[in-house]
Order: sequence, then structure tokens, then C-alpha cells
Amino acid sequence: MIATANHTKEISDNGFTIIDAVFSEEEVAQILKAIDAVDKTQETFRMSTDLFAIRQFLKEVPGTLPFIFNEGLKGIIKSFFGDGYFVVKSIYFDKPETSNWFVSYHQDLTISVDKKLSIEGFSSWTVKQNQFAVQPPLAFLENIFTIRIHLDDTDEHNGALRVVPGSHSNGIYYTGSWSTETQTTCNVAKGGVMIMKPLLLHSSGRTTNNERRRVIHLEFSNMELPTGINWAERIN
Repeated sequence: MIATANHTKEISDNGFTIIDAVFSEEEVAQILKAIDAVDKTQETFRMSTDLFAIRQFLKEVPGTLPFIFNEGLKGIIKSFFGDGYFVVKSIYFDKPETSNWFVSYHQDLTISVDKKLSIEGFSSWTVKQNQFAVQPPLAFLENIFTIRIHLDDTDEHNGALRVVPGSHSNGIYYTGSWSTETQTTCNVAKGGVMIMKPLLLHSSGRTTNNERRRVIHLEFSNMELPTGINWAERIN
């Protein structure tokens, strides 16, 4: 039984929580099997010696949907987020055993939309491989929840997230405006999930133990965008 009240308080106070054993060994195996079978030459795939990533993951690998949205995950979404939430972004990360790839502390400040349009409050537009990203008003970022599904045991030795607890409550940070004195590592076992707010300061280190790290990153919102643009990856 998920201790909903405790986890909800952790999300509110710290900006994240970890829930073990949401996915069985068989469900993880089925998800990985569907990923292995997909055509990896698509524009939304990124491959290097340090990282393999799939953007618009749920659209590119739809065979994973029945295994990802099991009763455990659907219960978490309803219990923690409330009604009306839908997927707005999905990414798959595969950090190989010898990866030197790392990401410094940052916040997730952009959303994926279907087109570029001049709208008050929406700024810092980018486009990569016909995918549009934009920084929306703060209210949109505060509304989003992220679920990170761990397909491998993950700790400080193979790129587990390091976070600054409580940093999600202070709006948007700028370079030099924060301290890492309270940072902590978010170890998550295979089949577990981490729920986090995108404004939480987080980073990811290099792999030092020759262990692989595969994670599915899903973002959820229940807010509608202004007339003229749409969530690029919306899945109800």
C-alpha cells in the first residue's frame, strides 16, 4: 500500500518522492523488449557513446503503453495529481555502462508544443528536428508533475539524480542564485519511480560502476494551452 499522505508531503515540502516496486520484473522486461524492437533510425532518436535517447517516446514506442500504464502507475496519477491530468512530454534515456555523460544542476523550464506562435508570456523558443519547445508562464511549470520510471537499479555510481530539496518552491533560478549545501542523491531501485516537480534543481553525474541506467521520463499537466498552440505529445 502506498503511503499517499507521506509521499504527498514529500512532494510538497521537498519537490520529489520515491515509490518502490511500481513495476514488476516482467513489466520492466516487456517495456525493454518493446524498446529493443523499435526502428532506431527515426529523427527523434539520439545515439552517441554516452547516451541513447528517444524523444516523444510514447508515440515512437506505443508498444510500451499497456505496460507503463499499469494499475500501480494509474493509481499514483489519480492519488497524487488528481483528475484531468494527461501526458505532455515523454523521453527515454539509456545511459551506457561506460558513459561519461553528465548534466549540471538545472530546472526543466520548457514544454513541447506543436508550433511556434507569438503569445504573451511564452518565450525562449527553440526548434530541433521539427520539435518546438518554449518556456511558458510560471503557472504552467508549477502545475506539471514528472514521473521517472527506473528500468535499472540507480544510485550515485550510475547517474542517479542529485537534487536540492525544496528548490521547486522558489520559482526560476538564475546562475549563481542558489547553493548546493542541501543536495541529496535520489537512489531508485529497478521497477520504482521518482515523482518530481520540474522546478526542482537537479543534476546527473557520470557512470563509475559500469552499470547501465535506463529511465522513462513522463510529464503530466491538466492545464490547457492558449488558443493557437497545442501540447505536442498530449496523451489522455
